[in-house]
Amino acid sequence: MKSLQSVRGMHDILPSDVAAWQWLEERVATLMDRYGFAEIRIPLVEKTELFTRAIGQGTDVVEKEMYAFDDRNGDSLCLRPEGTAGVVRAVLQHGLLNPPGLKVWYSGPMFRHERPQKGRQRQFHQTGAEVFGLDAPAVDAELIALGTRLWRELGIERHVELELNSLGDRDDRARYREALVAFLEPVRDQLDEDSRRRLETNPLRIFDSKVPTTQALLESAPRLIDHIGDGAREHFRSLTDMLDAEGIAYRINPGLVRGLDYYCRTVFEWTTTALGAQGTICAGGRYDDLVEIQGGKPTPGIGFAMGMERLLELVKAEGKQFANDPHAFLLGTEPVAARLGLAEALRDSWPGLRLVTDLQGGSFKAQFKRADRSGARLALVLGEQELEAGTVSVKDLKGDAPQETVARQALGDWLCRYFDGGVHSPSK
Repeated sequence: MKSLQSVRGMHDILPSDVAAWQWLEERVATLMDRYGFAEIRIPLVEKTELFTRAIGQGTDVVEKEMYAFDDRNGDSLCLRPEGTAGVVRAVLQHGLLNPPGLKVWYSGPMFRHERPQKGRQRQFHQTGAEVFGLDAPAVDAELIALGTRLWRELGIERHVELELNSLGDRDDRARYREALVAFLEPVRDQLDEDSRRRLETNPLRIFDSKVPTTQALLESAPRLIDHIGDGAREHFRSLTDMLDAEGIAYRINPGLVRGLDYYCRTVFEWTTTALGAQGTICAGGRYDDLVEIQGGKPTPGIGFAMGMERLLELVKAEGKQFANDPHAFLLGTEPVAARLGLAEALRDSWPGLRLVTDLQGGSFKAQFKRADRSGARLALVLGEQELEAGTVSVKDLKGDAPQETVARQALGDWLCRYFDGGVHSPSK
């Protein structure tokens, strides 16, 4: 019988890769905490209406990419394609929007039925941050500052560029849509197929086209930022002034529109040229109408989401090495119960110890081979002599240090000192 394979575009994360994921996840979680964001965990499955209402019927996500299905009760459900709509549903359902200023972050898998390629899969992972109830441009600036600090702490800042635009308010976009359609209608036949469809359903999305002929036509198209009202213009000017004061570099991109209907005013993306065609690593913006669209009272909001797979690719491009090898491998003669008892005592003594205990037994030669394969720095030997003497022999598996003998009761403290500061730690 042929063995089963994973679904196309949905990949396993193997033990050899998990250390990199844990490294990234830990740094993201720590930074969110430093900025006052509390973690929220939302379901993988939501009602399909949550996304059709929030994202918009004319978007590619809704029209072509969602994993929607009817359950046994006939309800239309959907694997979440993005996180913001679910977070809005959760904070409304649980009454978290008062007082204003809620800051939450989430992380986990999302699902879109796209053509799998480098940097784009059908199950992918995003981490996002959302702020509710505050409409000041300082909120936009702080969120952008958080992202900028993360790239610096991950060591990838030289690979990314911040792009900004303003979509204005609802009335601004309605006026601009009329101007854009009037400009493109006479050249409809020169647009690519998707853009001709979007001209009827969601004209702003034409700016997302990667077709060179369409992009050439758009170079002389009217710019949305020239059609926004005084309120949105002042908001955007205040934001750029703050970014200038903080020394955060950016480029204003009049063609940046974002792919989901709920955005307004500030939109931003961090892009890179280091990953080929899939150049966006983090994107977001304001969605001041979304809470109301989902049935709540008018509440401003802003957020972003970053693609974790793409971030890892950039980190690895900088030569970052990830390892989660054991500190030590404990081997010895029978009975195995002696090793198990010592291992538990060592874990009590130093909670940070990564220790593998040989449970297979056999000759010392066979056990040392397993110790080498484990990647451990040290071999801890509990042979007959050591059992009688109350000691443990310590052998360096990756260097030329002489073998040492350590009293069993002192071994936990000895190991902690040996690896203290990361001098010998495989995780540093």
